[in-house]
Amino acid sequence: MTRALAFHSRSAEDTRWMGILLGIELQEGDFLALQGELGSGKTTLAGGIGVGLGVEGNLASPTYLLCREHSGRHLLFHLDAYFGERMESLLAEGLAERLAGPGVVIAEWPERMEAWLPSDRLEIQLDGAGDERVLAFKATGPGGHALLERVQAAMKKMDESA
Repeated sequence: MTRALAFHSRSAEDTRWMGILLGIELQEGDFLALQGELGSGKTTLAGGIGVGLGVEGNLASPTYLLCREHSGRHLLFHLDAYFGERMESLLAEGLAERLAGPGVVIAEWPERMEAWLPSDRLEIQLDGAGDERVLAFKATGPGGHALLERVQAAMKKMDESA
């Protein structure tokens, strides 16, 4: 298995499906950094992750709240650092300690909170126009690598059964 993976999405449903697969494979302590321009599908992917984790209801973007907490198979923290200075302040005031506890983290716009990112994470870059997207996965540590391996194995198993 590799430390990188590319997934070609042809629709929002494909992007959501990949999120569901990710959510199923997430384990306590995993950190996902979702990167991409406005409208690239970050929140669609996050919504699928919530489904895979068994979160009740939809995952709305936490842009103005900065962080939403959801209960599922694991506690989920969904961050949106679009407003970087506000996120920096919130992290400094104690959110960083909360995120270090039990649960999994999804961070949208992680480049705007660079100083607070853990070195061990799975980065997902979403690029594309219209319905077509490429999701480029990159593991930056042992936990991210283990998650990427679980996702690759699950994708291979699905391909073999199709």
